[in-house]
Amino acid sequence: MPQLDDRDAPERLPHRGRTPDEALARLKKGNADFLSDSVPPRPTDHDRRLELALAQSPFAILVGCSDSRVSPAHLFDAELGELFIVRNAGNSVGEVGLGSIQFGVLELGTPLVVVLGHQRCGAVEAAVRMVEEDCTFPGSIGRMVEPIVPSVLHARKVTGATGAELVEASVRENVRRTVERLRLSGPFVALQAEGRLRIVGAEYSLDLGEVDFFLE
Repeated sequence: MPQLDDRDAPERLPHRGRTPDEALARLKKGNADFLSDSVPPRPTDHDRRLELALAQSPFAILVGCSDSRVSPAHLFDAELGELFIVRNAGNSVGEVGLGSIQFGVLELGTPLVVVLGHQRCGAVEAAVRMVEEDCTFPGSIGRMVEPIVPSVLHARKVTGATGAELVEASVRENVRRTVERLRLSGPFVALQAEGRLRIVGAEYSLDLGEVDFFLE
């Protein structure tokens, strides 16, 4: 099989040098196209794969949930190489997730991080059950859900909500807490002050297909 070498790499990948604001505008337009079914023409996957074979330059990092209904590439009409995606149930960020995000920002130069929660998140629902019903879960599920519990406790204290309303309030609080943690992460503070990085929070509506960037 023929191999590519560095001479075959594109001189400048298409998203290199994009500002944080331009990256966010691209995501918003992508979600609008997704909602309106007006996806513009794009290179074939084969051509795009060859273009990216030697290097990548994603314009956004998506910290999202593993839920099969919430596929970032579809929601934002993104193609190969555009999104650097970090996913787990409940869109929490542990050490491995934080290292992945830092790699995207510091090594790949990605200018935008989006923490994306979603309506009726199962992991958040599990955390709410832990708080309201003192539920336990088998295997490693409980440890996976535990980081979300502080968000549930805070949302309940602030809103007084219970049940489904508490789930929705906790989804947003979980996004807020993660965004705040990332904004205060040592390597990111200077980049934000210099205008080279934005970290924002959003929620995807399963019912509407719309992404609400509620924390910019």
